[in-house]
Amino acid sequence: MAAKDLTEGLVALGLDRPEADGLAQRVAELMAALPAEQCWQRVSTDLLTPAHPFAVHQFLFEAVYANWPAEQGPPPAWMPPEALVPTTNIADLMRERGLASYADLHAWSVRERERFWEVMIGRLGVRFSTPPTRVMDASRSAVAPEWLPGARLNIADSAFQGPGDRSAIVYRRGDGPINTVTLADLERLANRVAHGLVRDGFRPGDAVAIDAPMTVEAVAAYLGIVKAGCAVVAIADSFAPAEIGKRLRLGGARAVFTQDVIPYGRKRLPLYERVVGADAPRAVVVTCDQSPAAALREGDVTWDAFLSDDDAFDSVPCAPDDTTNILFSSGTTGDPKVIPWPHTAPIKCAADAYLHQNVRPGDVLAWPTNLGWMMGPWLIYASLMNRATMALYYGAPTGREFGAFVQDAGVTMLGLVPSLVRAWRDTGCLDGLDWSAVRAFSSTGECSNPDDMLFLMSRAGYRPVIEYCGGTEIAGGYITGTVVQPSSPATFTTPALGLDFVILDEDRRPADNGEVFLVPPSIGLSSRLLHADHDGVYFADAPTGPGGIPLRRHGDQIERLPGGWFRAHGRTDDTMNLGGIKVSSAEIERVVTDLDEVRETAAVAVAPTGGGAARLVVFAVPAGPDAPDRDALKAAMQAAIRREVNPLFKIDDVVLVDALPRTASGKVMRRRLRADYVPPGSAPASEDGR
Repeated sequence: MAAKDLTEGLVALGLDRPEADGLAQRVAELMAALPAEQCWQRVSTDLLTPAHPFAVHQFLFEAVYANWPAEQGPPPAWMPPEALVPTTNIADLMRERGLASYADLHAWSVRERERFWEVMIGRLGVRFSTPPTRVMDASRSAVAPEWLPGARLNIADSAFQGPGDRSAIVYRRGDGPINTVTLADLERLANRVAHGLVRDGFRPGDAVAIDAPMTVEAVAAYLGIVKAGCAVVAIADSFAPAEIGKRLRLGGARAVFTQDVIPYGRKRLPLYERVVGADAPRAVVVTCDQSPAAALREGDVTWDAFLSDDDAFDSVPCAPDDTTNILFSSGTTGDPKVIPWPHTAPIKCAADAYLHQNVRPGDVLAWPTNLGWMMGPWLIYASLMNRATMALYYGAPTGREFGAFVQDAGVTMLGLVPSLVRAWRDTGCLDGLDWSAVRAFSSTGECSNPDDMLFLMSRAGYRPVIEYCGGTEIAGGYITGTVVQPSSPATFTTPALGLDFVILDEDRRPADNGEVFLVPPSIGLSSRLLHADHDGVYFADAPTGPGGIPLRRHGDQIERLPGGWFRAHGRTDDTMNLGGIKVSSAEIERVVTDLDEVRETAAVAVAPTGGGAARLVVFAVPAGPDAPDRDALKAAMQAAIRREVNPLFKIDDVVLVDALPRTASGKVMRRRLRADYVPPGSAPASEDGR
């Protein structure tokens, strides 16, 4: 594109003519002198700043890559600087192993899996009270080997490494001051929790729930429960009483740590009230509103009253496969899958962060989350086991206050769900903030939109977005990116180190776009479910892979793009990711079908054109001959979901149909509903597809 055309385009986007002309001239010179990816690297780092309107960034990105060959895949928005690559954890591991390329490193990590995990356990400094006789014993099962046979450990001990005076957590309430908790202070608080549990009669193996936002107290409670040899039953703080009660029962919780209210923007959302409504066992309540203890149920206590005065505690040694955490991940039935994490699962969390997000001592990690989603415990171990600092914001992450916290806390790695980026972009709430300390972003929980991810990169003067996709039953990611490879918005570059996968079509043949099957084994992969048949869920009728190893079903749809890139297209089964929370169609349908106006329903997640967060669409068959008012029905369904499932799940559309499409065996064909759905205001395709 000529400089004149660039100038006119920039003027149309709001730049005054002298500024537009100067910027256009410099971009045109770079375009004439350099290959497109080198040109963009110079434009993005030397010419553009976060102060430029994002429309300017997007216009120049498209101009620079206007002639980019399709066979090379999506164009990169970030290239690893030459000076960065040798300093990364991946490069250090490659030097140690004598490997020449990243491809060689990944091949080694899946060819010699036991040696790979032995090296990572050493690099992470995992602490043992009794060392293992070896790292992996596959004599019993090639897909679910015994990890760390003979060992005794408590994985919480590996979170407390390094000087006691270093920062373990930085946090802020609203727009208040930044507060710091040292590693020694956090361990003392966790020890007081552990002593409190022992004093009250809890024994190793008992289950104790946490239903609370991500705060210092929640982190200390989590680590204290683990140190006591108990298992954390993790419940998202957004669930309604019925769903809280279901998880408490499925997890066998004998007590629950919670909070009286959740400050969220200007609102104060009741939490203890919902826990009580779930008929929860004894509760330990953090009182943000300084509520008097008299307001609690008989037997419930405040946080301060529960804590022991003794702040020294020797962690209970456990077997590697003892349960440290019970998490929930919806499958395709009404009840969520109940996934126990053994003491080895956090090793996967910390290893992924070390390798793929390049987390190093002194880094500051922020990831808006809570302990009911696997990214909560992931954040604890990814930061503390790598001698980095957790950054916790007490409030809504959607506004400027959170952005200011990222700036003021010096966050170096910012994780998120893609819908957060869309909120920031739509409101302009980040304008004027300095995110130059951020060295990398990471995104998970939903399919990303390329424009949103380009916007995110631009906020920090162009830093990579490490797309990170996995699951609770993996304890981390199976496909992701690295800081030693280029970053193209909303794409992946590699299977996670230590793991591999294949993509198969509906006939189970290798394909470039299809369902993902994992190639086990790996630390972090689940080997059992509570209340369900693990092998039936993950291995029944699954094909075999390299070397005759049974493949493990996962359920994501992944497309292999030209140039070595990958793109995610959501789930292939009846599970949905809504706002980063996994939920089954059956869980939604259970509550909306109870309405008198409908006979049956089907809930599906539909990805918008161009990618981005999935939107919830409910197809409904009316109960009578007269169609109900669609808007009133949508409002009634939304109220039922808010009341009985999760207020964060928003219905995007309700579609009235005469009947639901079904297979010959009577199963609802949700895939066809997704494929045929036409959003309001869109023109339906003609029969020939035009």
